[in-house]
Amino acid sequence: MGIAQTFNKLFGYNREAEQRRLAELRALTAEEKANRFADLIDEDDFVPSKTALFFGQFWDTFRKPPRQRKYVQKLDLNILIYALLSFFIKTLDNSNISNAFVSGMKEDLSLYGQERNLFTTFFNVGYIVGLVPSQFVLNRVRPSIWIPTCELIWSGFVIVMAAAQGPELLYGMRFLLGVLESCAYPGFALVLGSWYRPDELAKRMTMYDAAWAIASMFSGYIQAGVYTSMNGLAGLAGWRWLFIIDGLIGVPIGLLGYYSVADFPINSRVRWLSQTEKDFSVVRMEEIGRKPPKKLTLKRLYNMLKTWRPYGFIVPWALFSICDTTSYFNLWLKSLGIYSVQQINLIPTGGYALGLVAGYIYANLSDRAGTRWPFLMFAVFVCFLGNLLLAIWNIPFGLKFFAFFCPMVGYPLWALMLTWSAEVFQDDNELRGLLPAMGSTISYAVQAWLPLLVFPTPEAPVYKIGYKFTTGLVGIEAMSILFFLYMSKREQRQRGMVINKFGLAVMAEDLEGLELAPTSGTPSIEEKNKVEIGASEKQSL
Repeated sequence: MGIAQTFNKLFGYNREAEQRRLAELRALTAEEKANRFADLIDEDDFVPSKTALFFGQFWDTFRKPPRQRKYVQKLDLNILIYALLSFFIKTLDNSNISNAFVSGMKEDLSLYGQERNLFTTFFNVGYIVGLVPSQFVLNRVRPSIWIPTCELIWSGFVIVMAAAQGPELLYGMRFLLGVLESCAYPGFALVLGSWYRPDELAKRMTMYDAAWAIASMFSGYIQAGVYTSMNGLAGLAGWRWLFIIDGLIGVPIGLLGYYSVADFPINSRVRWLSQTEKDFSVVRMEEIGRKPPKKLTLKRLYNMLKTWRPYGFIVPWALFSICDTTSYFNLWLKSLGIYSVQQINLIPTGGYALGLVAGYIYANLSDRAGTRWPFLMFAVFVCFLGNLLLAIWNIPFGLKFFAFFCPMVGYPLWALMLTWSAEVFQDDNELRGLLPAMGSTISYAVQAWLPLLVFPTPEAPVYKIGYKFTTGLVGIEAMSILFFLYMSKREQRQRGMVINKFGLAVMAEDLEGLELAPTSGTPSIEEKNKVEIGASEKQSL
């Protein structure tokens, strides 16, 4: 066995074996599928109880038939929970620099210039450097290997930050953190989009994205607790203990990833799924039209860039991030001179809590309505309102608090956009992984220098340009979402696509022979799939 074959066996993929397995599963007749997956397919006459229907309004597994429920719960307990923990620690490690800055690090290290913005800049540069290459790596190295390994290394770097005696070490560590963390968000977005169906995906993607708000809340709580109980312990300042504790939290989470991350249905080798369940997962995704991974080459990347797809996604995605003003809230609170360090860290957590609630509401209604863009537009409006009020600035004290909370309520934009793109571009697995990486590359490239110009730290909290500038960009955001909607429908008409029973656009030939046995009263494709040429109004867009 050669080096390449050994590497693929241990860390990568066997594309030839994957194609053979996919061909075998596609060749199964409906009767063969019913026999093969008998333990995973429920009887057609299942009727959920009133209690299940009630709780099913909040989480879909409650109203699923028993066998389907058990299967999806397995996915949730492993893939989703680990994704949440991973993004939680990533956000915690990224946001702790802001908490540390207002909790004594500024004074201890004499950071009275643009250092705070430069910490963000160095992280963003590292993130930019790692984003797209990390997706090429994930096309050759399994997510179950690459992501946990990166998590363990970056946790070590977070601990090293506690030894900083000046900004130089922090600049270097922030750059390396950016490189290592760049694989996590787009990588898990791709993995989640490869296992869940349209009526399940938005809620899970939003829960994943909500880890940002949870981590931001906990960062405030942790820093407040550390500052109160550990400041001066062993001769270390409270902000140094914050880095140590955050890094230690990441180690067991990284180790758990080697067990929990499931890669993709066509090549998963996790122990918590049986081989039958893995085959069922492949057929389950084939039924909705979601294509398995293929080898990513520079030629394929070039062909992707010749279409509207990357640009239709990148513009709104990048603007979501560029218009984010949540990190300036605690600077305003500190400037008031009426709050303690603990209060400065804790007050913004209320906005993150609102973001969690809003994100769940958007996702739940979006999954139930089978459409994404109206909820995106509403979230954009909330962001626009907050930025507009902050641009005016001279407003009542309570209204200013409301304005700072608004962008946090509008934050779930990313999750809905990822869900929407996973459905519109479900015919290209690699594109779905590259798009958030490309979009984040653009947004982080802009954020590496834009805050220095429009949100300079010495001007805080009153910025001459900042909030006026972001208000205008949020308006462009809204137009870019409508452009994505128009172009996706236009593409479907041009390609003569049809709408399957899940409300997703697929090629007509993709409907043939992919139906699992009907479950829980779900009609077969022949009964429910009223084929519509072009972009139907029934499509979940």
